[in-house]
Amino acid sequence: MATNRTFTMLKPDAVEKGHVGAIIEKITASGFRIVAMKLTQMTAADAQEFYAIHKERPFFPELVEYMTRGPIVAAILEKDNAVEDFRTLIGATNPADAAEGTIRKLYAASIGENAVHGSDSDDNAAIEGAFHFAGREMF
Repeated sequence: MATNRTFTMLKPDAVEKGHVGAIIEKITASGFRIVAMKLTQMTAADAQEFYAIHKERPFFPELVEYMTRGPIVAAILEKDNAVEDFRTLIGATNPADAAEGTIRKLYAASIGENAVHGSDSDDNAAIEGAFHFAGREMF
């Protein structure tokens, strides 16, 4: 059953390049309500746990290094059909393949530095949101 919440992270490259405000503006202009948001930095242990599904992949060490090199903005977003609509808004993982006007087309540099994470399912949205936020941090 679809829920109305999803999780996103603005990744270190988006924060470093000063794109946070523009990305948040695009998210809210697309009808999403922010129910939790914070600037934080993942430790190596955090990144390893969050991306554990990729631990056997050859890019895993680089992914952990990238995700811990600077701050991220973690957020829980609310909207009808949140997961699917947000995946459409962010665009394809590879910005070269992303549709015009999507967040990744506008702000991502490469498949490795793709500016933003978006949950791929309702179940993962709940898991990922709980990883970064306590219940009392959501409104």
